[in-house]
Amino acid sequence: MTVEKMDPVEVFAAGDKGRGLRVTKEMKAGEVVFAEASFAAVVFDSLSLQVCHNCFRRQANPHRCAQCKFAHYCDRTCQRAAWEEHKQECSAIKKIGKAPNENVRMVARILWRIQKDTALVSDAQLTTLDFLEDHLSKMSPEDLKELKVDVQHFYNYWPKKSKPVGEDYVSHLFGVINCNGFTLSDQRGLQAVGVGLFPNLCLVNHDCWPNCTVILNPGNQTALDALFHSKRRIELRALGKIPEGEELTVSYVDFLNVSKDRQRLLKQQYYFDCKCEHCTNNIKDDLMMAVKDTDGHKPSADVVKAVTDVSLQALVKMEEARTEGNFHEVVKICRECLEKQDPVFGDTNLHLLRVLSAASEVLSFMQQFTEAAGYAQRMVDGYTKLYHPNNAQLGMATMRAGVTHWHAGLIEAAHGLICRAYGILMITHGPHHPITKDLESMRTQTEMELRLFKQNELVYHSMREAMLSAKPMMLAGEQIKTTS
Repeated sequence: MTVEKMDPVEVFAAGDKGRGLRVTKEMKAGEVVFAEASFAAVVFDSLSLQVCHNCFRRQANPHRCAQCKFAHYCDRTCQRAAWEEHKQECSAIKKIGKAPNENVRMVARILWRIQKDTALVSDAQLTTLDFLEDHLSKMSPEDLKELKVDVQHFYNYWPKKSKPVGEDYVSHLFGVINCNGFTLSDQRGLQAVGVGLFPNLCLVNHDCWPNCTVILNPGNQTALDALFHSKRRIELRALGKIPEGEELTVSYVDFLNVSKDRQRLLKQQYYFDCKCEHCTNNIKDDLMMAVKDTDGHKPSADVVKAVTDVSLQALVKMEEARTEGNFHEVVKICRECLEKQDPVFGDTNLHLLRVLSAASEVLSFMQQFTEAAGYAQRMVDGYTKLYHPNNAQLGMATMRAGVTHWHAGLIEAAHGLICRAYGILMITHGPHHPITKDLESMRTQTEMELRLFKQNELVYHSMREAMLSAKPMMLAGEQIKTTS
């Protein structure tokens, strides 16, 4: 067990919600309430060949473990750093000839960690996995059937030389992962790549309009000596001022769903009825379902329903076309859908925002940046009216919109969006996160370009074309496609 500086939090009885965490001193916006290394974490099955199993960064050509041929790493430095976690897993995978699914791998990693370090690995750990909710009694018969299959797969995977574990406890751990697993994102914060278990974070209750956000800091594995590596960890950061004694909350689901849909998702995944202020009072639901109001005239309910149905069908078709790699078809569907939506939906309507998001993303990928920038701006304008002003997803969307405008040569709008995103991400991610550092570099670059643009537009565009031809733009270590 390691002795660590105690965090300014305490466990308390939170009424119907069970246990919760509250702060023991006032916190300011952007402050780290606590940081926590994962008790265990695994990469998703579908991304096991593309993501480092140590730091969870995406890699174009990862280094493969020569023994199990399943685990992949950035390089040998990451592989050495991960060996303590991977060695028993490596042997087990070799023995059965293939890796089991991510849930089975996760339970095995948890148990190996408990058997090695005990269930309490740090003085700062406020609970053990034994006391976390598994909600097995609330699971549907179908979910319980799937869980039993996972339990059987676990016993096929668990080495006979390892300490035996009872079926009830194994089932408990599968339930804990289902309810408490935290999704881990890649280094750009754009794609979910794995799942981790963080005991202290499990004590933070949900609110649809929370006072904290959680981000993954992937750590630093660049030093040759593993002693100088910083660990993969989550950081719970304050979104605004939190008075001493106030409960800490995070949102378990994206706020961009109307209240009844968020409540349904929370009941389905986490087995509780959300009674937060925003759900109870349906706050912002009217904006999320907004329709056009032209001189006091609104479209009829039949028209709204018809366009809503078209929108839902279009989103399904878009996803199918995107999966097939048919991006021209995605753009075609988006344009046709927007023609129908624009006369009917308000600028904060969720159906409209989802199409704008898809259109801007795919057009950016196709390097049609000018059209993409227009859609991205509308999307950010809508998000700004819906999200908390310091919401991480708002910050990421604003950053992407800024990059899109930059590629389109719209330097004034680009710099403004990048500055806005930087202000949000300084709070949600902090100054040392790789994304914030990249954003700071972009802010400096666009500021310089904006000064040049204001001095001489012709010279600016000539220099910009030369720069893009010579040096691609980078974000979190990855090249972003640009025009030449």
